[in-house]
Amino acid sequence: MAAGKGTRMKSARPKVLHRLGGRALLAHVLDTAVQLSARRAVVIVGHQADQVQAAVQALPPTGTELAFALQEPQLGTGHAVQQALPQLGDDAITLILSGDVPLTRPETLQALLALCQGSQLALLTLDMADPSGYGRIVRDGQTVTAIVEHKDASEAQRRITEIYSGIMALPTRLLRAWLARLDNKNAQQEYYLTDIVRFAVADGVPVLAHRINDAVQVAGVNSPLQLAELERALQLRQARALMEQGVRLADPARFDMRGQLRCGADVEIDVGCVFEGQVELGDGVRIGAHCVIANARIAAGATVQPMTHIDGEQLGVEVGAGAIIGPFARLRPGAQLGEQVHIGNFVEVKNSTLAAGAKANHLAYLGDATVGERVNYGAGSITANYDGANKHRTVIEADVHVGSNCVLVAPLTLGAGGTIGGGSTITKSTAAGALTVARGKQVSVAGWQRPVKKK
Repeated sequence: MAAGKGTRMKSARPKVLHRLGGRALLAHVLDTAVQLSARRAVVIVGHQADQVQAAVQALPPTGTELAFALQEPQLGTGHAVQQALPQLGDDAITLILSGDVPLTRPETLQALLALCQGSQLALLTLDMADPSGYGRIVRDGQTVTAIVEHKDASEAQRRITEIYSGIMALPTRLLRAWLARLDNKNAQQEYYLTDIVRFAVADGVPVLAHRINDAVQVAGVNSPLQLAELERALQLRQARALMEQGVRLADPARFDMRGQLRCGADVEIDVGCVFEGQVELGDGVRIGAHCVIANARIAAGATVQPMTHIDGEQLGVEVGAGAIIGPFARLRPGAQLGEQVHIGNFVEVKNSTLAAGAKANHLAYLGDATVGERVNYGAGSITANYDGANKHRTVIEADVHVGSNCVLVAPLTLGAGGTIGGGSTITKSTAAGALTVARGKQVSVAGWQRPVKKK
């Protein structure tokens, strides 16, 4: 169910498209359906339906068929599910989920489906220390006899701590019959899905409940505060999973993963790091504090020092074994760094390949460059790769030494073993082994007086 407006979010964005762990709330719910091997996922849209449908259709394809149902106007949860009925097969089990409840574990829902057995109504329920305001589960032994709203509950019923989560599984053929019997004779004039519990009891169909005590699994998002609380819950869940695999996190409360992170053995991650997209860290990799790393592969033994920003976007970034990156370095899409490469503070690398042992340790830019083995690239030097219309490539062959504050105007090639004198602007290719200097002659004027400010 993804039709609600989400007024309390105070946002122009549809509630189910607000992001948790870098992905839309609804994407998390659909991922869960895929993990359950669902034959079809029907997304019930309503408020800003076009935006929600477009966002869902833009998700990577899976083995689960996607379908949509429009609820307009929104007349309650029962009315929402009624709109999906034409998309549901009578030979199936229908699992009803909410698009703003993103962290239900697949194994929990598997247990709920097993309880349903294709013939019973199965409810997911939660034990709460303070269930005030929630509908109570009334039982007769293992069988649920009713869901009683808080305002309608007796004193004895209000002492019940088991509440309904909003998630249920049941045979579609029974759902179809019960939805046809719903009415809106209530204060809100809405069609309540929970009324089908009463129909099931009346028809002699067993109503069972799978009870959990993990509130995060059934927590919904109705405000920015609740979204932030779930973000921390998700990040702590992910951090614990990594630590169980052997990753050393300096502080799991200060860790953010907004994509997928694969780690080898003996990986260490300091505080405040953010991982986005697809990131792979090899054995023994060390990540310093407050790094942002997206769409990158970092090979064994490499060190990424604090405050480094790596974002491979579509092209990706590769960091070779034993490389040292940072602090305060930036690797952009297409950066391919070999073994033992050093990229130091305030160095930016974009769409460039650096072979083993190459170094750019200070205040430099390498864009659209091919850098050979053991090159030393001086502080303040840049590749001038853009002529205002097109990008051009710079080739720096093995063992070249580029002095400080040089400008290499592409396209050009610096021959192997050559040296570029500091402060040079190089516009033509250089020969192997040559010293090349291109700068104005130094002039000193003795006794020169600075201008003085007029009074």
